[in-house]
Amino acid sequence: MAEEIVNRVANNKNLISFDLEDYYPKGNRILIDIKDWLFEGLILREKDFRKHVSDHDWSQYEGAYVALTCSTEAIIPGWAYLLLTSSLIQYTKKVVTGSLEVLETILYNDIITNLDISEYKDKLVIIKGCTNKPVPQGAYIALIQKLQPVVKSIMYGEACSSVPLYKRK
Repeated sequence: MAEEIVNRVANNKNLISFDLEDYYPKGNRILIDIKDWLFEGLILREKDFRKHVSDHDWSQYEGAYVALTCSTEAIIPGWAYLLLTSSLIQYTKKVVTGSLEVLETILYNDIITNLDISEYKDKLVIIKGCTNKPVPQGAYIALIQKLQPVVKSIMYGEACSSVPLYKRK
């Protein structure tokens, strides 16, 4: 009779897999590029800009996460993004300035900051690396900073082929 193969890694009670994808906030991500609201894509004329803001249908962003950007080399005064945010805030879950990657990073930073990590105290943690959702690199960096002070060790990848990152001395 063949000897039964035991997966010691899977049975290790001190080993916890952490998948950032499990924390992915549901909702549409929308990038609003204001270049089309500028004169020749470069100059913000306050009167025209305010007209675009007042005429725009902001309800289309209901429940979405929005990143505000300008893809041209225009100099955008700070109040312009504040005005846009003021119009968006009643419809959206979150508004940021920057790219969609910046948006994802900020969303994950909010989640990780508020994460209760007491269950990871003195445990071996594997941070899963392969995801189907857009988890930004910044989220992994925020996570390791949150976990390292309390865990025994941190690895990256899968239990069968993990890369050691940290081990408490």
